[in-house]
Amino acid sequence: FANHGLEVVGVDINPQVLSTLRNGELHISEPGLHSLVKGALNTNRLTIKETPVEADAFIIAVPTPFYEDQRGTYRDLSYRLADMRAVEVATESIVKHLRPGNLVILESTSPPLTTVELVRPILERSGLKAGSDFHLAYSPERVLPGKILQELTENARVIGGIDKASSEAGRDLYAHFVRGEIVLTDATTAEMVKLMENTYRDVNIAIAMEFSRLAERFGVDIWEAINIANRHPRVKILNPGPGVGGHCISVDPWFLVEAAPDLTELITAARHVNDRQPGFVVNLVKRAVGNELNGIRIAALGLAFKPDVDDLRESPAIETARLLADAGATVRSYEPYKPNHVVPGVSAALTIEDTIRNAQVLLLLVGHRELKELDPMKVKKITSAQWAIDTVGGWDRQLWTEAGFKFTRLGDGKNVL
Repeated sequence: FANHGLEVVGVDINPQVLSTLRNGELHISEPGLHSLVKGALNTNRLTIKETPVEADAFIIAVPTPFYEDQRGTYRDLSYRLADMRAVEVATESIVKHLRPGNLVILESTSPPLTTVELVRPILERSGLKAGSDFHLAYSPERVLPGKILQELTENARVIGGIDKASSEAGRDLYAHFVRGEIVLTDATTAEMVKLMENTYRDVNIAIAMEFSRLAERFGVDIWEAINIANRHPRVKILNPGPGVGGHCISVDPWFLVEAAPDLTELITAARHVNDRQPGFVVNLVKRAVGNELNGIRIAALGLAFKPDVDDLRESPAIETARLLADAGATVRSYEPYKPNHVVPGVSAALTIEDTIRNAQVLLLLVGHRELKELDPMKVKKITSAQWAIDTVGGWDRQLWTEAGFKFTRLGDGKNVL
């Protein structure tokens, strides 16, 4: 917005975020973002504050995590509950600044009906009425880490207003920089669209996870089987891995389950399948090394939730490393995008060499390019490790075997040691 001529006040309550941005730096890693932020700050069109100020438009983009200590239950299944307190507090902070004609947009991923049943009543404490006095809409972020700037501008943007005028006001605002199609709908439909997109992915990943488990039992190489199955023109099976992470795919389906647990049996089942996957990786490691992890030295390669990003939220790699440590293994991690990140019970190394040098097991948990391109012959000169275990389909079996490693891959029941 700031680089397209609008005056923007960025508000946050985290002192570190505020200080970092005011110094022209970033607290996250995203290609192209640093120069964009510096440009906005240098023109003074972007300023950073601790509290909101009067404005023509307010955009709420705060986290919507889970409650750590609360769960819902339906029949014999439990489900996670959305913690909407950040949305509530952010909305409340706007109330005293709200003026007739303003536009308020919620971007935070939220359960259906959040805009009309949570945000709207809070804003109307101002004495103004949504729809008649001010505009209110929901417009979800639908971007991929690593390609955020490209997708913010080029992807279709969904704007759901509480009425037609609110949708149109949202369209007019985002049209300043969005080059993709701007689709107008109602607020609850827009909320559900965001959740549907990520739930669709989650369910499809879950079936890939189950296929990998079946392949191990039946003596099939799942990577070969998927490659063959995907030659069918109407089949596109995803690849399995150590689990599902990030603050979207691993979170959003639970919002639908919480809102309607009696109608979401498939979604609930898929979530449980994916949440249990780190445990299957631990069992894979156990089988590879002889079913005893106590004292086994493991190099956990990668902690991010997906390749080539620094985002560690809800990462299955972190959960896997933690479970291995809980099982008695001595785990040392290497995350090239956040080398200082420490997992409880796991020691962190700053270099790949320090991570693998004294390891007995090399465990590939994230398909970072740097990790997939490791030369097994060079690796063998550094480490005393016997086992190389690949959970993401990133290493070549023949190369690692020729280098002298005992090689195991997730979902490969055909080439069991």
